[in-house]
Amino acid sequence: MDLISRINKNFQDSISTKQLAAEVLAEPVSRSAQMVTRCFLNGGKVLSCGNGGSAGDAQHFSSEMLNRYEMERPGLPAIALTTDSSTVTSIANDYNYRQIFSKQVTALGQPGDILLAISTSGNSENVNMAITAAHDREMTVIALSGKSGGDMAELLAVNDIEIRVPSESTARIQEVHLLVIHCICDLVDHQLLGG
Repeated sequence: MDLISRINKNFQDSISTKQLAAEVLAEPVSRSAQMVTRCFLNGGKVLSCGNGGSAGDAQHFSSEMLNRYEMERPGLPAIALTTDSSTVTSIANDYNYRQIFSKQVTALGQPGDILLAISTSGNSENVNMAITAAHDREMTVIALSGKSGGDMAELLAVNDIEIRVPSESTARIQEVHLLVIHCICDLVDHQLLGG
């Protein structure tokens, strides 16, 4: 397969995955945006976490909330738990890597806050420990995953929302996760500002 054909195949695979995801994820994405909006209106915040590309997605969500998405508005309280290298490395060094997010959730999370937990496989142990810590802090969870949902799917409580991308490809799952994040940002702005 030549390079141009391979590029076209990647685009087509991404489009197909997004079309399938739109059919099954529109409702949980809508509920997630409503949950995030209520959280902000009630004085809460969103903590987000993930590893690798999912860490980038956690930071992307936080930046869109703290700064702005597409509409001018005051910043909204969101914290990516992936960005403080001193905190992450001290927890990993003094305890273990599995606790890098859960210890932060325990310290920063309050009842009524939300944890945005991102793992393409659903099997990221440190993200899953953060979910348990969030429940201990009476927080709700929005879980972005893919594949079978992994261990994450078993941890979710009745008031949590699972957004599981119907794909086995990590790249396609991550592409849909970014689109889901943008949808949530758009819907939060729309609910808060109209237009």
